Amino acid sequence: MSEVIVYTKKPCPYCENAKTLLKNKGVAFEEKLMRTPEEMIDLKKKTGWMTFPQIFINGKMIGGFDDLSSLEESGELDKLLDQ
Repeated sequence: MSEVIVYTKKPCPYCENAKTLLKNKGVAFEEKLMRTPEEMIDLKKKTGWMTFPQIFINGKMIGGFDDLSSLEESGELDKLLDQ
């Protein structure tokens, strides 16, 4: 089983959409809610991104909701999850 981590913040409709897509596929994931500006800045230092969600599969950042959705539409998401 793949390790999926979704970094989120509130409010964030894209975060909710990403979690819904994963739940509908039956994918178990860990949500890491960024609650403070300091947490968000620390994450930006690691990824270079300040937008949310930030989604990782098996330690590799795949991007945000739009990227996740594109992977799903192309069939590539299942391949990543099967690794």
